[in-house]
Amino acid sequence: MPVVEAVEEKVCRSYRSPVTDRPVRTDGRRRVGIVDVARRAGVSVGTVSKALNGRGQLRDETRARVQAVAHELGFVPSAVAASLLTGRTYTVGLIMTDHHGRFSLPVLHGAEDALGWGETLALVCDTRDDPIREQHYVRSLIRRRVDGIIVAGRRTDPRPPLGGRPPVPVVYAFARSSDAADCSVVVNEEAGAREAVEHLIRTGRRRIAHVTGPRGHASVRTRVDGTRHALHEAGLELVGEPWYGGWSEVWGRFAAAALTRSHPDVDAVFCGSDAIARGVADGLRECGRRVPDDVALVGVDNWQPTAEGCRPPLTSVDLNLQEVGRTAGALLLRAIEYGAAPGIHTVPCRLVVRASSAPASG
Repeated sequence: MPVVEAVEEKVCRSYRSPVTDRPVRTDGRRRVGIVDVARRAGVSVGTVSKALNGRGQLRDETRARVQAVAHELGFVPSAVAASLLTGRTYTVGLIMTDHHGRFSLPVLHGAEDALGWGETLALVCDTRDDPIREQHYVRSLIRRRVDGIIVAGRRTDPRPPLGGRPPVPVVYAFARSSDAADCSVVVNEEAGAREAVEHLIRTGRRRIAHVTGPRGHASVRTRVDGTRHALHEAGLELVGEPWYGGWSEVWGRFAAAALTRSHPDVDAVFCGSDAIARGVADGLRECGRRVPDDVALVGVDNWQPTAEGCRPPLTSVDLNLQEVGRTAGALLLRAIEYGAAPGIHTVPCRLVVRASSAPASG
């Protein structure tokens, strides 16, 4: 008996008909097996396996005929049988460190898109930024024999590798591993900041300030670098020094008031987050400045409830987090199948233009 058929028979042993001694479905009807597909298509069991798995050298018409027969019979390959044959469980762990989900959820959605193509499910674990909880989840996932792990961070600062060096491939998403030998997927935030400032310059702005988050964050430093580079290439200088503070609307309102007092001729503000930008917009209005007529605004994150709820709607740098997740998922599947691709893999940002950065009047 071919190996595939033997495995399928083993998997279905507890679901056999007492009359025909054949595998049956849980709804009482006989379960269609790979042998049935092979007989109807007039090919071997091995050919069916190759045709449905997209492997092996088969003629296009043979592959198409097998797939059509499988669809006609309602054949669904057994995940347990595939696991016994390949040694894989077709599950991966996805460890989140962002209990609010603001950054991790888009990464998760993107990863699920990629994993779905590989018929692989994600087991999601939220560590709530607790190292002990993270270690517990890693041990639990390994006991469940996952094929790999994705670690999704909420900050871009390098993080330590998972403790104990799990015996399965690991991909770090958004927050890269501090070990260069690991596989990490990050966002090109410097290029995103440059694009934002270049957009402001193209709309006629020349007195551009930067209001951002805490000085110690890697994202803050990277965005400041991108801002300065874009201004330097245009022969311009930043209005004052970067305004470092919190990631909140309260900080944005305070910074806007202080900025307009010290630099009344400012005509654009690039903000380190959408929340800061909404606060800056409120603060500018309170100071009698109109957005975008007097001062244009650009934020970062493109978090829809914040960006579209701003008045006027906020131009924002989208960090492309779903693409980060898709890339991480694809890299993990590749690592499971063929071996890891170490190093840093970069995903570009994209600028979403709305009314807050309309061209300067006149």
